[in-house]
Amino acid sequence: MKRNRVIIIAEAGVNHNGDLEMARQLIQVAAEAGADYVKFQTFIPERLVSPFARKAAYQLQTTAADQEDTQLGMLRKLQLPYEWHAELKELAQQLNIGFASTAFESESLSFLDTLHPDFYKIPSGEITNKPFLKEIASRGKPVILSTGMANMQEIGDALHILEDEGLLRSQITVLHCNTEYPTPYEDVNLKAMQSIRDTLHVEVGYSDHTAGIEISLAAVACGAKVIEKHFTLDKSLSGPDHSASLDPAELKALVRGIRHIEAALQGDGIKEASPSERKNKEAVRKSLHYAKNLQAGERIHREDLCVMRPATGISPMLEDEVIGQLVNQNVAAGTPVMKQHLQ
Repeated sequence: MKRNRVIIIAEAGVNHNGDLEMARQLIQVAAEAGADYVKFQTFIPERLVSPFARKAAYQLQTTAADQEDTQLGMLRKLQLPYEWHAELKELAQQLNIGFASTAFESESLSFLDTLHPDFYKIPSGEITNKPFLKEIASRGKPVILSTGMANMQEIGDALHILEDEGLLRSQITVLHCNTEYPTPYEDVNLKAMQSIRDTLHVEVGYSDHTAGIEISLAAVACGAKVIEKHFTLDKSLSGPDHSASLDPAELKALVRGIRHIEAALQGDGIKEASPSERKNKEAVRKSLHYAKNLQAGERIHREDLCVMRPATGISPMLEDEVIGQLVNQNVAAGTPVMKQHLQ
């Protein structure tokens, strides 16, 4: 992963709806938006959930038309078959965007190994899955760890497990996250992202499930090094994540906004006129000007001066030094006071 700028992960997730052509289109949209990675989810439903696992509340709301009340039934319709992955990765490479996927169980993790991913993503639900954490860490590749529903102790425990298996903390990025879709703004708590960074001394980012792009932009301003955001071809499509995802135009706006904020955060922190604004000083600032005509040899009084644009003359900050001096030539009202005018 590139570490010299914010990594933007366009989360396609399961928004392909089990349709290969839709998965291709999602990659195209993510590439056109300028994201660094397009990411899917890789799982075998029968390995991931029991037949009796109920849907989450948000899943019940967004998939009511499916008449399927178990996670297993829902996930079977959203599985990304193994045989699609190589084709999708090749398409991503052709479009100059990174390809990634999140594994949710060991068999899928082993399959993703064959694709030689740049990093492994640990989803929020696996942060307390010690065997899975150890298995991912044993690969020795960078890890992005989502922390939805977790507290600081659980995050710290997960980090220690990853490190005990050989990962360096510098290889780990921790994403602050809230798993409600969409996340209420009052539950975002971006300060927690900064607390994770400062307490655990780790790179941080934000996995954003709020509506819109504002919170992701704010997270970058607050120090996020990775932004992950769901996107879709159409918010009205059937499926658990479409309604809380960005549409293609919003994804473009997100990438553009992040790059603008990233540029604005650069600099040495010294407050001074920037290269782009130095040319404005003369036109926008003011200088001392003569308020009336003066003859050579006359003494300058306060009422003989006024302050006007442009700043081509002596600064108004030096007014007291000018008052009382003699002019050495005739000067006209409205002209700037220059050093060469004074005896």
